[in-house]
Amino acid sequence: MTTALNTTASGWRRTSGMLAAVGVLALLFADLEITQVSPGHELLCMAQGFLGPDFSSTEFLWQAIANTLAFAWQGTALGALGGFLMAVCWQWRAVRAVAASLRAVHELFWGLLLLQLTGLTTATAVLAIAIPYSGIFAKVFGEFLEEANPAPAAALPQASSAISVFFYARLPLVWQAFKAYGGYRLECAIRASAILGFIGLPTLGFHLETAFREGHYDQGAALLYLFFLIIFTLRGWLRPVLIPAYLIAAIAWAPPVIHIKPDILIRFVTQDLVPAPLRHGGGLNELMPWLASLWQQQLWPGLWQTLVLGMGALLITALLSLLLFPLISPLFGTRASRVGGHGLLVILRTTPEFFLAFFFLILLGPSMLPGILALALHTGAIVAHLTGRFSESLQLRADAPTGLNRYAWEVLPRISPNLLAFLLYRWEVIMRETAVLGILGIHTLGFYIDSSVAEFRFDRTLILILATVMLNLLVDALSRSIRKRLRLKPGHGVG
Repeated sequence: MTTALNTTASGWRRTSGMLAAVGVLALLFADLEITQVSPGHELLCMAQGFLGPDFSSTEFLWQAIANTLAFAWQGTALGALGGFLMAVCWQWRAVRAVAASLRAVHELFWGLLLLQLTGLTTATAVLAIAIPYSGIFAKVFGEFLEEANPAPAAALPQASSAISVFFYARLPLVWQAFKAYGGYRLECAIRASAILGFIGLPTLGFHLETAFREGHYDQGAALLYLFFLIIFTLRGWLRPVLIPAYLIAAIAWAPPVIHIKPDILIRFVTQDLVPAPLRHGGGLNELMPWLASLWQQQLWPGLWQTLVLGMGALLITALLSLLLFPLISPLFGTRASRVGGHGLLVILRTTPEFFLAFFFLILLGPSMLPGILALALHTGAIVAHLTGRFSESLQLRADAPTGLNRYAWEVLPRISPNLLAFLLYRWEVIMRETAVLGILGIHTLGFYIDSSVAEFRFDRTLILILATVMLNLLVDALSRSIRKRLRLKPGHGVG
């Protein structure tokens, strides 16, 4: 037993060292240049706007809030339904593959594709959220069902139908977990709905982007404060008995009517998404040079920049997590300092990475630095929060040292395996978000996807999105393999 424990300990240390080394190399290759001429002046203007938000001059404010909530509610409900149906068949490999593929494509990428079919409509926003969320719900719900106690199902008569076994012996065991995760996913959907404004949909993100790009920081701050208010009060107004009323109100406010002309759909699928050489009657002799050109000009640069930014962000995330988790740990500080630390982490993990990257782009200019900072601050706050909560279970001896010695010699060695597990769980999410930051102008895969959509080269769009899917699936598989080998399993809700 001692030998096994020592092997596991050396394993997570070696894995941590290798990931750190890759992160350092990524930062050496990353473009960290600050191109903004006067970032200090811009930061001062932004700070003045946040200190004096202007709620009165923000036009269409309440409509944007209503749209954000309506899209989130409908997208979450539809995604939960689809995920539940897939989770029932989670033992089938094909279902798991479909779910993984759906959740590997970011909501913004789904939105860009759906815009070509359904335009700037409710259906575009709802489906952009529901499609990837169905894959996420399927994974989580399926794992809940797999880990449920099998004894009640085994106790039923052998003649019981599969439907009876499911609804009477399996579903009741995980129903509370389903509801709890649904509430968390609704919070994520509100953030996703707001971000969809950056591709033109009428949510809070659309007006926030407009305000900040025009330098109206007081109006942008008002929008962001209202966004925080919605998220922070979610547990207060999200009551199970009111969910049907909320959903009915969401549908009544923004009916998800789909108007797609059959000829447009057929042309999009059979022509626009088909590689140009094949569409024009060419064969493999023309397709291969086309793919080689796409690889050289967009695929390889996009994959490389995505990996560099993502791995650099993972390293900074780890460092920030180590610095921030003592802010809420009962093993450090005072009650007042922990309250302040909790507030800071809540703000950082509530603000979407996309928003943070957008703010940093305004302050620092277009480079990888805004993306790395945004991903590290957001994910670092999440991992620090989870690590701080884990530290509550640690029991220190009566003569344990205090201050820095307590942190370095008593706490850090005991929380490090779990912190590594949290980071590995978030790794795939970091890579997924890294790709989509390209829509802001950072040269990751998302930059080339957005450019191909703007040029109506949807055949390239499809290949580039498939590349993001493969990258995310590979990172997810590698993460799961490492966690399994090291027997790291912090639990659900990390992703």
